[in-house]
Amino acid sequence: MATIKRFEDLECWQEARDFVKLAYATIKGDKFRKDFDLGGQIRRSSVCSMANIAEGFHRRSKRDFLRFLDYARASIAESLSHFYVALDQGYIEESQMADVREKAEAVWKRINGFIAYLKKDMKDHPN
Repeated sequence: MATIKRFEDLECWQEARDFVKLAYATIKGDKFRKDFDLGGQIRRSSVCSMANIAEGFHRRSKRDFLRFLDYARASIAESLSHFYVALDQGYIEESQMADVREKAEAVWKRINGFIAYLKKDMKDHPN
């Protein structure tokens, strides 16, 4: 694997960015205007997913990076949970929820793959 010099080159960050774009597009509907707090929660948790990947990339150790990748996964889960509230309140349709779930799973898959890579690299190169 080539050395990555910028967090923007990480596939997991790119997937998280796509998730944020989808989240923002999904909550732009009129129904969310009635519940600004929920929309804000979704914005914050989705943005945290990509921010944690970026922040972890610039930490001093792979162990720290792994911790921030875990935070990013948790932020995606938080966002997904908020989207279930939106679905239950009738703010979004089931088809929109399916799109959100699909993108969340894509982010998790990328992050999990990168975590596995980093753990293997740490095992192979302990220093």
